Amino acid sequence: MAFTYPRYAASPIPSRRDVPVVVVGGGLVGLTLALDLARQGIAVRLIDDDDTVSVGSRAICFSKRTLEIYDRLGLGGMFLEKGITWNRGKVFFRDRLIYTFDLLPEGGHHYPAFVNLQQYYAEAWLVEACAAAGVELCWRHRLTGLTSLNDGARLSINTPEGDYTLDAEWVLACDGARSQVRECLGLGFTGKVFNDRFLIADVEMEADFPTERWFWFDPPFHPGQSVLLHRQADNIWRIDFQLGPEADPEEERKPERVIPRIRAMIGERPFRLDWVSVYTFRCRRLERFRHGRILFAGDAAHQVSPFGARGGNGGVQDADNLAWKLAAHLRGEAAETLLDTYDAERIPAADENILHSTRATDFISPKGEAMRAFRDATLLLAARHPFARRLVNSGRLSTPAILHESPLNDPTAEPWSGSPPLGAPALDAPLTTAKGERVWLLSLLGGDFTLIVPTPLAEEEKTALAASGIKSLSIGEGGELRDEAGLFASRYGREGGCLFFRPDQHLASCFPAYDRKRVIALKRWICAGGRLAAESPESFA
Repeated sequence: MAFTYPRYAASPIPSRRDVPVVVVGGGLVGLTLALDLARQGIAVRLIDDDDTVSVGSRAICFSKRTLEIYDRLGLGGMFLEKGITWNRGKVFFRDRLIYTFDLLPEGGHHYPAFVNLQQYYAEAWLVEACAAAGVELCWRHRLTGLTSLNDGARLSINTPEGDYTLDAEWVLACDGARSQVRECLGLGFTGKVFNDRFLIADVEMEADFPTERWFWFDPPFHPGQSVLLHRQADNIWRIDFQLGPEADPEEERKPERVIPRIRAMIGERPFRLDWVSVYTFRCRRLERFRHGRILFAGDAAHQVSPFGARGGNGGVQDADNLAWKLAAHLRGEAAETLLDTYDAERIPAADENILHSTRATDFISPKGEAMRAFRDATLLLAARHPFARRLVNSGRLSTPAILHESPLNDPTAEPWSGSPPLGAPALDAPLTTAKGERVWLLSLLGGDFTLIVPTPLAEEEKTALAASGIKSLSIGEGGELRDEAGLFASRYGREGGCLFFRPDQHLASCFPAYDRKRVIALKRWICAGGRLAAESPESFA
């Protein structure tokens, strides 16, 4: 069944003209951030100048980490049910298969490497979830001006009913690549805009191709360029055609230009054009994501090329990083210093994505004959020698950032052999309850500060931790949870130690023995901003 775009009624001018948090932009990132905050008890108003979800497939590849975030927000199962699950891909050079890859060769994970799903489905579900969670959704409210204040910001907003002003303690700018918030503040990007142009075509057709990512370099049906093929829900196939720097975007969007390209690729198979767009590669970001009480996320903060699925996934992970910090501050549980760690953590993550995106662009669109000869030789070598496949770059696919240099990583931690690095997102694993029920580790972590210990704590200890806002779980022999498959032990290198996770499920510390004062002090240190507030958690004991 084809997707029917919802139309949301234009919202009246609200009577309340001051709010704690306003999210500007009702796309994937803004809706995710608003939902996360609302589920943590924060009053949120979201404004968007449109009255529907995004048109066209746009961000279609939802990575394992993003799916885990949506699972925490109550939507993960919907992605699995509606989307197209895939782990494997193929790389072709001209008319030859060069190699096949598998992004998740091992089992024991709740979510796959990727689920392909058109962005409009995700946004429609998010709108419903936001409304149910109490987010105040204001459609056809267009930001026209913004002034930063010491204690927030004043927004000027245009609606079909007229204009009004709104004061907000915090403004979260999620209004995309052409951000009006960014424009109002006069902020520019650093980075590169590449000349090459690419055509996206969403094609509805019946096809028996495997559910894999297929990427061609210099295929016979589109010589001298590259092509990407992905399957989506509802028999929609996403095809990206490289066009070259001289392509006229307006001309290339026309059906009489698009249809012959698709015919050359798929033959006489019947199909219908669902959506067409032309884009250029952009690899750039704001110098800072936090500007006082105004914070930027997603494409409003950073932009990457679509090969690698790093744009939408990176934006959702921005929201995941920011929501718990702002919610903790607004609840009076964390200092404002904690908000400075958003820059400290998400700017390196954006730089990592930009680096991979730039390298992919250079490989896909080599500059000059020497670079093209190198690329082609690499592809031929990769057909016979696995080591050369690491040099092939059709878009390094999105992986979550490991926050190696995070100011929230415990400097007194005592890692053991095989333990994940501090700042890494939690690795999921199947566990068994005392009743014999199978559960997933990440669902148990949820969105709380969580301590994992190898043996059960006394009830008074669990109560004391809970009173400080810390959940505790015991995994191991005699614990509340059993690791029957041995995957928890293999992924965490357990040698009887303790693991401490932040609300966004990143590992903040590990140490050999339980110490209540140490654990509570560590949480206080994190909520104060970690190394931005004090060098060691010991000063918070």
